[in-house]
Amino acid sequence: MVKYLFTIALLFNIGALSAQLTYETLFVDYDSAVQYKNLRIIPVRAKANGGGGAGRNLLEGVPDVISLNEALSQGLATVSERGTASTENVHWLRIHNNSEKSILFSSGEIVAGGRQDRMMTRDTILVPNHRDQYVPVMCVEEGRWSEKEKKLSYGNFANSHLRKVLDSTHNQVLIWKEIDRELEEGAFKNNSLAYLARNLDKKHILISDEYFRFFRDRFKNIDTTLLGFVCISGDRVIGTDIYAGRNLFYEQLEPLLRGYVDESIVYGSTPALPQKDIRQYMDKELTDEKTQDEFVKKNGKIFRQFGKVIHINTF
Repeated sequence: MVKYLFTIALLFNIGALSAQLTYETLFVDYDSAVQYKNLRIIPVRAKANGGGGAGRNLLEGVPDVISLNEALSQGLATVSERGTASTENVHWLRIHNNSEKSILFSSGEIVAGGRQDRMMTRDTILVPNHRDQYVPVMCVEEGRWSEKEKKLSYGNFANSHLRKVLDSTHNQVLIWKEIDRELEEGAFKNNSLAYLARNLDKKHILISDEYFRFFRDRFKNIDTTLLGFVCISGDRVIGTDIYAGRNLFYEQLEPLLRGYVDESIVYGSTPALPQKDIRQYMDKELTDEKTQDEFVKKNGKIFRQFGKVIHINTF
């Protein structure tokens, strides 16, 4: 019987009160906004007086959690196919946690290889139990199901357009349609209709790496208060990602940047959204729990676990 753990808070003795990601604990640092070509990024920080001093970790009392990216890079987990038949196994991947840490999987994260590239469908934390566990996925490479399984490796976050289709529909056909539209929009040539075909396009790689290095060098380990960011391209907020722990944010920083850079290149334009409009957007997301729940229900998702808000993502 397939077993995957989405309600593991019962396994831990954790307080019932939920630590929230609102203005009570966070502030949007508009004065530290950074821009390169089609992308502007505004940091979201922990308040210095947010109940524990600057850089406070809102995951206090939670078992040690690391990102999927970090777990795979350190060899603490392995990802493999559940089986050989596409009809039965395409929407599942087998995870073996070799460590004593829990692993965070986020919707929109891509793993490449196997019998075809896949994308995680929901935020999930898998506890260490030294047994095979299974996570739900969607295909992001419509034209391939290999007889021989390739090694699965981490492939970063998808861009905002694809993450939004995933989270709002969980429909495989609509995900394929979005990927096909993006491949045509970017003139990415490939034989298997793979979202990651853009990583083989020399022009796209060159432009993407320029963006990525610019933002990585400005955000990587700059301080202890950074928990997330707001991303703007053209006349809209293209997304926000905020985490309850500095460690989780920084482990996700580079994969998230890849996704937002891709969004800005394929769909973006010079940022032109007035700051007052950005503030109105963020007020809906961070003012209080009720306002946040109403806004995120229509514009993203909140992942709660262990009696805490772990991650907020909006589009």
